[in-house]
Amino acid sequence: MGCAVDGDGCAAPEEHLIRVGFALGGDDGCIADARQHAVAFLDQAGDDYGLPVPARAKDLTQLVVSELVTNACKYANGPVLVEFGLTVRAVEVVVWDSDPTLPATQTADPGRIGGHGLEIVEAVTEGLSIDREAVGKRITARLVLADGPEAVLAGRSPR
Repeated sequence: MGCAVDGDGCAAPEEHLIRVGFALGGDDGCIADARQHAVAFLDQAGDDYGLPVPARAKDLTQLVVSELVTNACKYANGPVLVEFGLTVRAVEVVVWDSDPTLPATQTADPGRIGGHGLEIVEAVTEGLSIDREAVGKRITARLVLADGPEAVLAGRSPR
């Protein structure tokens, strides 16, 4: 795998090349806005750092953003903060909301309508952390960028 170049040479695989954040009001259009921000971030970061961002990574990032922001808007009153970070091997999605209740994956039930968001996020990410904050909680999801062996090693099959 190549290396994204910064001013001093190659960046370390886990070093953030870029991070951006924004606030959502929690209105009806906020989920679509968050997905659009995700794609714009990945396109711009890929262009700025010469780092290929496969379509699979963009699609999964939008899926994770949709699930996490949907839950934040559904269960928390108030704003939702979203942050994206990019390393040479992964994209991070961070969603903060004001509800202190930590979500938990429910027992699998194919007959249940809804309530599968966290299961989906866990299935497509390399890592997921849920942290209580002084106010609310922060959920961080990490997705592998690679389409090849790194994606398979992370438990995800490439398309």
